[in-house]
Amino acid sequence: MINNIKSVFTIKDLENLSGIKAHTIRIWEKRYAILAPMRTETNIRVYDLTNLQKLLNITLLHQYGYKISKIATYPSEKIPEMVREIISHKNANNHAISELKIAMMHFDQELFFNTYNWLIREKTFKAIFYDVFVPFLDELGLLWQSETISPAHEHFISYLIKQKIVANTEPLQAKTPQNNSKVFVLSLPQNEIHELGLLFLQYEILQKGYKSIYLGESMPIENLKDLRAHFQSIVFVSFMTVQPEITQLDEYVHQMESELLSDSNEIWLLGKQLQHLNTKSLQSKTLVFKSIAELTAQL
Repeated sequence: MINNIKSVFTIKDLENLSGIKAHTIRIWEKRYAILAPMRTETNIRVYDLTNLQKLLNITLLHQYGYKISKIATYPSEKIPEMVREIISHKNANNHAISELKIAMMHFDQELFFNTYNWLIREKTFKAIFYDVFVPFLDELGLLWQSETISPAHEHFISYLIKQKIVANTEPLQAKTPQNNSKVFVLSLPQNEIHELGLLFLQYEILQKGYKSIYLGESMPIENLKDLRAHFQSIVFVSFMTVQPEITQLDEYVHQMESELLSDSNEIWLLGKQLQHLNTKSLQSKTLVFKSIAELTAQL
């Protein structure tokens, strides 16, 4: 079986993953020999996973106030020990994000679960999502756009995060809704597959005691109309990350309004694609939110 794990990184990859500029990494490397790059046949520096992990640890120590000149004097085995010693509530989030990056880059499921289990001992699941998963997923998009990671990396880590959202949502689904004033129907537009945000919204909605119906990916508007025969006071929630395409966005949302809105129904929308939406033409019962937290505050 061919091993497809990405094990060699360019200095640009290191910049994208650590947040330290390539120019600074070169200076640290030349002046303090903190990394041990390999050379390709064309004499280009490349770095292995050990170098990446060391750089992420050094970055955290540097953020904590340690000078690079001092860090460079420590034996390699001392650096991760120091990281573990100084991890506190203030910087645990950054450390966890670094660990998730390593888990993703090496397809290391065990490291993901160890990191999550460490976090859940200190935080609620909701805090983990907002403090760790959200900033990590924001970085994930940038890493994908810069080709630092492949779709395989994104799918691997996204599925593990999805598992945690589903596991924490399931106990809430078994409870009888306490607030029957409205029903939330959650779905994604056709060809939209990014569902982590929508899944977490379901968790938040259920936490508030509402009934939630999760329909998931690629749900045609005409199929959403069927719900109107079963429930009154529906809030149709959709998360638009990459779909609909910009040229079709206004038309799509207006179609939603035409087929789903009524005196008792609403449409709630969020997702980065909506930055291209002409909000001035929306009906009063269509609300656009900038973030999951903003939408949750509306519940």
